[in-house]
Parts: sequence; C-alpha cells; structure tokens
Amino acid sequence: MSYPSPLEELVRRVNQTREQRLKQNFPRLSAEEKQALLEQFHPDYRTDTFTTIQVGPNAGDRTPRELASLIEGESPLTNAALNLDHFDYETDVLVIGGGGAGCAAAITADDHGARVIIATKLRLGDANTMMAQGGIQAADKENDSPAIHYLDVVGGGHFTNIPELVEALVTDAPEAIQWLENLGVIFDKNPDGSMKTIHGGGTSRRRMHTCRDYTGAEIMRTLRDEVKSRPGITVLEFCPAVELLTTPEGDAAGAILLNLNLNRYLRIKAKTVVIATGGSGRLHYQGFPTSNHYGATGDGLVLAYRAGAKLAFIDTMQYHPTGVAFPQQIVGQLVTEKVRSLGAQLVNRNGNQFIFPLETRDVVASAIIRECRQDRGVRTPAGIDGVWLDTPMIEILKGPGTVKRELPAMVRQFARFGIELDKEPILVYPTLHYQNGGVAIDAMCHTSVRYLLVAGEASGGVHGRNRLMGNSLLDVIVFGRRAGNEGARLALQRNDTFTPTLEHLTRWRQLLKEKKIVPESVSPILLPDYTRKPAGMESGKAGTEV
Repeated sequence: MSYPSPLEELVRRVNQTREQRLKQNFPRLSAEEKQALLEQFHPDYRTDTFTTIQVGPNAGDRTPRELASLIEGESPLTNAALNLDHFDYETDVLVIGGGGAGCAAAITADDHGARVIIATKLRLGDANTMMAQGGIQAADKENDSPAIHYLDVVGGGHFTNIPELVEALVTDAPEAIQWLENLGVIFDKNPDGSMKTIHGGGTSRRRMHTCRDYTGAEIMRTLRDEVKSRPGITVLEFCPAVELLTTPEGDAAGAILLNLNLNRYLRIKAKTVVIATGGSGRLHYQGFPTSNHYGATGDGLVLAYRAGAKLAFIDTMQYHPTGVAFPQQIVGQLVTEKVRSLGAQLVNRNGNQFIFPLETRDVVASAIIRECRQDRGVRTPAGIDGVWLDTPMIEILKGPGTVKRELPAMVRQFARFGIELDKEPILVYPTLHYQNGGVAIDAMCHTSVRYLLVAGEASGGVHGRNRLMGNSLLDVIVFGRRAGNEGARLALQRNDTFTPTLEHLTRWRQLLKEKKIVPESVSPILLPDYTRKPAGMESGKAGTEV
C-alpha cells in the first residue's frame, strides 16, 4: 500500500463500495440545483476576496484583490532613462508570449510575409499549452456540427459568452485540427485511420481529439519546431515585456523588454503587437494551488490595461475540479478531465459518489468543496483536503490496461510516489487552472487600442464564466492564427513613420494621482515570489527591483 496508515482505511471504503457504485446511475443536477451549488461554494462567489477597480477603462468593475493590485500597479520603468530615438529591433509584428497562441500567431504572420519577433519570458514553449493534458475540441464528425459545438460552449459558459467569439471558435475548429495535423501533430486514431474522439464535461458529442494524455505537449512540440525552422521569425527567450510603447495618439507601437540574462532593457519598435502571455494562476487567488506554469502572472492584462485596453470577465476564474491533493510534492498539478471521461468516479470519505462526474468544471469543483466543508472529505497527513477519484473503476469499465494505455503520463507521475493509478484511487481537490476573462477582443482579436491584438488565455469573452474541457487548446490555435493573420495585414498597411513613446505612462500616473491611489505593487511581476520574508515584509511593493 502506497498511502500512509491514516488513509489506508479510507481507501478500503472506496474499494468496498465500488461494486455498488458500478450499478448506480447518478443523476445530473437541474439548472436550479447547479446555480444554488455555485452560489454557495464556488470561489467566484466569495465577496470578501474581491475589490473594485478605481481607474482606467474598467473603473467600477469587480476583480480579485490579487489582480487589482497588479492592474493598478506602478511601472518598473519609473526611474529608467530610455532613449527612444533608437531601437534594438524593428519589426512588423511583435508577439509577446511563446506559448501556443504566440507560436500560432507568429507562424501565421510569417506565412503572410511579415517580419516577426517572438519575445518570451522563459524558453519558447514554457507555457500552459505545454501542460494541457485532456484534448482539443472540434466538431468534425458526422453526428456533430459547429452549431452543436456552439450550443455546448454557451451552455458551459452559463450563456454569458460573447456570441461572435464563440462563433469564430467553433467554425474555425475543424480547420484548426487539420492545420495542426499538417504541421505534424500526431493525434490518436482508430484502426481505420479516423480521428479517435472522446467526451468532456458539458459536451453533448464526442469531439475531444487527443494525443493520449499529453495533447498540449504534442501540440506545443510541433509549434515550437515549426517556429524554429522559420528564418523569418526571431525568437528572444528570457525577454519578458515590461511595458508597451504607444504613439502620442494612443496606438500600439512596440514594447520595452527586459533581457533577464543581461539585466538590461531592449527597445522594440513594431507596427503591430500581439499579446499572448497566457493566464495568471501564479497569483494564487484565494490561496489556491495552481496547475499553471511559473510564468503565468497576468502580465498581458497589466500591459494592455495601462495602455488603455478594456478588460472583460476579470471577476471569474476556473478552478479545475481535480488537482492533486496527495502526495504533497505535486499538490495542485492537474489530473486531466479525461480520467473522468474514461469512467472514474468522484467519491467522498464514506465511499459515496456525490456528483455526476461530467458536470461542468465549476459545478464539480463546487461539489468537491462542499463535501470537504461539510466533513465528508479526506484530510491528508499534511492537512490538505481532498476527495477520492476512483481510477481503478476505469479498468473495470473499459478493460484491463486502459489506464496505462490512455493515461501514460499520469501513470508515470503517480508511480514516482508509489501510487498505482490502475489499482488505487487518488486524492484530488480543485486547483486554480484558467483565467476565464482577460483583455476584451473582437472576433479578429482587435482590442480597444489600435494595432494591439490579443489571443489565447490573455483574452476574455469566448468562454463566458466557465470554460469547457478542450476549448483552451482550441482557443489558442483559432485566435492565435486569427491574430497572426490580422497582425500581418495591419502591419503591411501601416507605414513606419509613427513615433513610439511612453506617454501613456504619464497619463496613467496622472489617473492614479487624481484618485489618490498609492500603488501596492510594481507590475508586471514577471515571476511569483516564493521566498520566505521576515515578518512584516511583503513582496512586490513599489520600488522593488524587477
């Protein structure tokens, strides 16, 4: 037995109730029951953890305190003497972010003959795309259609999604799959060569295309290789953007990067700028662990907002129901929804199933939090709450060997700690997984700042207040490609006589002064600060070196 003694007895309870649960047809919740569950237990409804933005285009809007502190933060360029008469690089399209959306945008812009620079905080491909496990949705089977996909997306988002963005997402989806396969992505196939597809939570058709349980890594590997093979794309690694450049008229005109290796700023003049910086899980809203990579600190929202771009849906985050709760070394890491798609059930400390496994993510997460708060959860020796995910059930339902065949990455992950996924249940608890909102865009990725485009998780609106499984990888490909197309088109139409400045910073500081706001942080923070501080000292205060 790989679990410590306090948990052994609870594992036996799960084993004892498995046969009974096999015969159980657990009902879905009604719309009213879902809403009541969300309002009582989902973190988005905790009013004490939110605040109101005071300045800028979203003044008066509700947002998590952690994000508000950065959005209304001070620029690191406070005392920097930057000569903007000369530039280190000049380009047509500057893509900020080296994940799936950034690479898709760069490849597509390069296809149109634009000069492209990708500036990425860490290495090319260090992004949430790489960590996505479950799959990518596309309605390309005979019993499915973009219209059905559309209905699933807006239903999953609680009918709050921006319709034209959803339409773009689902209509481009089949072509996006074909584009990826042509680039070299190896999708799971049936013996006859057709695409193998599975269900996800909230989907009415089997439209999830997979690469075992490392779909994001396979897509990112392919995009990264394609970018590196193209001489027209310059990649600047370890060079995060710390401020946008704008013209006196307020149009985007480039960015200031910080070369982390040399600790010096780089000045980039660009005809169009594409922000593809991903999400903000490393802000650990409400103290939740996260499945996000270390660079997910909300940089794109900060940069765009100070330049005048409006944000959307920034009061809603996705807490993936099944983050690891044990062992402690990997707490917060993702346990893909594919595990539940294959048949694993969620079970409380009494061995009872308590929620239909494929309800939407926000509903399942709320049900898990309810079980733990009402003393039906499992507490690990480290004091972390969780519930069981009965993975051996998959072997019974789908046949011996299914777990190792369909979930090879997860099998290896848990085997490192002596847990056999096909023989033992695992402990899970919601983990901060996705930023539902972001910079407001239209269907061609335009923002309210001219020549500034946004794609991927840094944008907001397509998923409404809850994203369905498999639509984030689709989002980065569909809107990454659209941003690349539009960025190249705009760049090739714009002459290079515009003047990049930092005048928007002067206006921003004036707004803060008028509201008598003293910034609590220097932002973007670029990387989370996990170092221990002496009592009374907090990280990220104004004046901190970036």
